[in-house]
Amino acid sequence: MAVFTVLAVSGRAEIKRTVEKTFAVQAGGTLKVQTSGGDIKIVTGPGTEVKVTAVQRVRTDSEAKADELLKDLDLRMEQQGDSVTATAKYNKLGGWHWGSWPPVSVSFTVVVPSQYNVDLNTSGGDIQVESIRGQARLRTSGGDLKLDRVEGEVDGSTSGGSIALKEGSAHVKLSTSGGDIHVDRAGGEADLSTSGGNIVINSVLGRLTASTSGGDIKASIAGALKGDCKLNTSGGEVVVGVDPGVAFDLKAHTSGGDVDAAGITIAIEKGGLRRSSLAGKVNGGGPLLSLGSSGGDIRLRIN
Repeated sequence: MAVFTVLAVSGRAEIKRTVEKTFAVQAGGTLKVQTSGGDIKIVTGPGTEVKVTAVQRVRTDSEAKADELLKDLDLRMEQQGDSVTATAKYNKLGGWHWGSWPPVSVSFTVVVPSQYNVDLNTSGGDIQVESIRGQARLRTSGGDLKLDRVEGEVDGSTSGGSIALKEGSAHVKLSTSGGDIHVDRAGGEADLSTSGGNIVINSVLGRLTASTSGGDIKASIAGALKGDCKLNTSGGEVVVGVDPGVAFDLKAHTSGGDVDAAGITIAIEKGGLRRSSLAGKVNGGGPLLSLGSSGGDIRLRIN
């Protein structure tokens, strides 16, 4: 089914066309989406169908010109077993001088069963995923990542935006070159990195690594450390909360501030409180908690 609309966007005409296709599947399949210029949004539905809605935006002022430009768009929505693939690729290179290239962008909104895997890739838009029971792989070169609850492994990266995750039940791996990372809860291991923003993780149950070259790190580790944890920033402060009675080895160093551990009893082996470094055993020692900063204070707190 196709729907046609003419819009005025920022003073320029734009033709919008919508194409929809529905597939009957069983739970547990994988949705693969790839587009070069639009957003991707995943919504969960109560049934066992995958409904793909592709919105084509054509930067032109007439239906005839849109028809001509769309001849070079390769839009495919296909099924193989219980998996579905949706791709949009503009094949013509060069020759366009009004606005950015290409003159056609395609955004996808897809309804999937609640138990489904997603593999999503866009070079120029945001990716949003509602709560799903499955694995999520996300890639964008120019947008944000926003996820609700994911009951499966999460592997997401962006070169130009921020990342937000409400809850991940398994291994979470998130990276960005240009924004913040915010995780409400990670039920498993978490590996977080950004080159240009802050990292906040309100609760992590597993091993944690977090690094940023340009911001602060604030984290709360729930329960016993499940393995060695390392948090490092080159441009801000590190604030970490731990539960009372947790046993671990502490190693903290900052080149631009001091180290404090309010309310925590430490058998100090090197350095000291409110100095640039502090190392020792907390509650007899255990996995390593390594905290580092080149430009700010380090604060260890009781949750």
